[in-house]
Amino acid sequence: MARLNDKYKNEVAPAMMEKFGYKSVMEIPKIEKVIVNMGVGEAKDNPKALEVAVQELTTITGQKPVITKAKKSVSNFKLREGMSIGAKTTLRGEKMYEFVDRLLNVALPRVRDFRGVSAKAFDGRGNYALGVKDQLIFPEIDYDKVDKARGMDIIFVTTAKTDEESRELLKLMGMPFAK
Repeated sequence: MARLNDKYKNEVAPAMMEKFGYKSVMEIPKIEKVIVNMGVGEAKDNPKALEVAVQELTTITGQKPVITKAKKSVSNFKLREGMSIGAKTTLRGEKMYEFVDRLLNVALPRVRDFRGVSAKAFDGRGNYALGVKDQLIFPEIDYDKVDKARGMDIIFVTTAKTDEESRELLKLMGMPFAK
């Protein structure tokens, strides 16, 4: 059982229930899924870059990502519809809790000059997006094998109805929001 899942059940849920006065246990917001997305712009000129990105995402999340394709052609970017331009993976359940645990307790503290994550990146429906500039903050990535820094977007999809509930949930889970 993931540590974070226990923490959610024993500490976070009761605290949320008390703060927002839910009538049922099922009303307490929880993290539904975490989507990790890595856009690989240079994949159109260099197909190897995509393979490397897929490899890294698999190492970080422990799950094989799907390759994302361009939805429409953009001539300015020399991009055609259907070209592979990134990779993403959706984590749920056990793997999701393990990933979030590693992200909050190992990866984020390794960011240089880290002062916390932005508290403004909520979408109005209780979901939170977090951008990471470099995949090296994950200890699983071997520094010597990295050809270039690739960032990624990490989206937390919660069952919270408002940003306030979602912020409180993530804060209690240990998300280091900037003051």
